[in-house]
Amino acid sequence: MIIENIISESIRVKDAILSDAVFLQKIEKSAQLCVESLRNGGKIHFCGNGGSAADAQHLAAELSGRFYYDRPPLNAEALHVNTSYLTAVANDYSFDMIYSRMLDASGKQNDVLVAISTSGNSNNVIKAIEVAIEKKITVIGMTGECGGKMASMCDVLLNVPSTCTPRIQESHIMIGHILCEIIESTLFPK
Repeated sequence: MIIENIISESIRVKDAILSDAVFLQKIEKSAQLCVESLRNGGKIHFCGNGGSAADAQHLAAELSGRFYYDRPPLNAEALHVNTSYLTAVANDYSFDMIYSRMLDASGKQNDVLVAISTSGNSNNVIKAIEVAIEKKITVIGMTGECGGKMASMCDVLLNVPSTCTPRIQESHIMIGHILCEIIESTLFPK
């Protein structure tokens, strides 16, 4: 019974997204913002913590490697992949600074930051968004239902209609894969 309940709840959240025309338009807008950035020499930066960090790295790899088919690599990276940098900044400054310092160093106007936080309240993600705003980097936020502090800070907020962390994360990776597919097929049509 527990397995069926978990699967049913995951389907319910995805059905809510599927039936929300405004949410689907926000996914499409997010993909187009990424396409425009990449076409103009920009970079897609990703950040998140825990499972969201894993999703950030996963999605960056789908773009910089390949998704469905062979094509040139796209400029995308998760901000946490350099462990020496990460541990130095966390130790010397604070964990809250790990993403903002890297984005300040490598981000430029017209890049995109995909900021992932199920609560929308992760301090290090919020500080990265603050840097993105200062540098005129487009911010796409992926959160849970309420959006937390990130809700008012993002150019596009993809706030999954759930308060359950695992269901939110399952939807984040689904949305991320949709973005990757749209980006890849738009930039490299078959």
